[in-house]
Amino acid sequence: MIHPHTYIHPNAKLATNVKIDPFTVIHQNVEIGEGTWIGSNVTIMEGARIGNNCRIFPGAVIAAIPQDRKFSGEDTLVEIGDNTTIREFVTIHRGTSDRWKTVVGNNCWILAYSHIGHDCHIGDNCTLSNNTQLAGHVQLGDWVGLGGVCAVHQFVKIGSHAFISGGSLVGKDVPPYIKAGRSVFHFSSGRADQCPGAFLCEYFD
Repeated sequence: MIHPHTYIHPNAKLATNVKIDPFTVIHQNVEIGEGTWIGSNVTIMEGARIGNNCRIFPGAVIAAIPQDRKFSGEDTLVEIGDNTTIREFVTIHRGTSDRWKTVVGNNCWILAYSHIGHDCHIGDNCTLSNNTQLAGHVQLGDWVGLGGVCAVHQFVKIGSHAFISGGSLVGKDVPPYIKAGRSVFHFSSGRADQCPGAFLCEYFD
């Protein structure tokens, strides 16, 4: 069901069972998959590709142009996988000509007031707690957890199954299976029995 007080651009492509609440705006060149629900006052801008069975809560803005002075109107994208939840007032920006798209994987939880900058790549099953801020070009592996009010510097890579505690400032790469706290200058192994040394060596190669 699409509420009559929703604006949808004529060339936007929506699956037949998408549900959209009132006062939401869907721009041109947008694709939204089966079973997705979009709450009130959401703005989905040009270049958004949203998967199946996603939930997007009120106030979110998806696919705004990047906050990058070099951007000059290139046709870039935001891709969001299936079964991902995007909570209130999240912002996710399109890519630049560096990678051409910003990617959020399947089964992710992006919680309220978080920001995902241009050209980020978020793996599957990741959780970004409230007010998490990712600068441009950040890469997260699968099953990464970021506590509330984390800030991640541009170009940082965080490996799969890593966890960053709330309030941390992440200015350098974090290997897989690591627990890290603020500010991130020290590491400890979160799952030593599941994380052989060869795995970490491979990450740093």
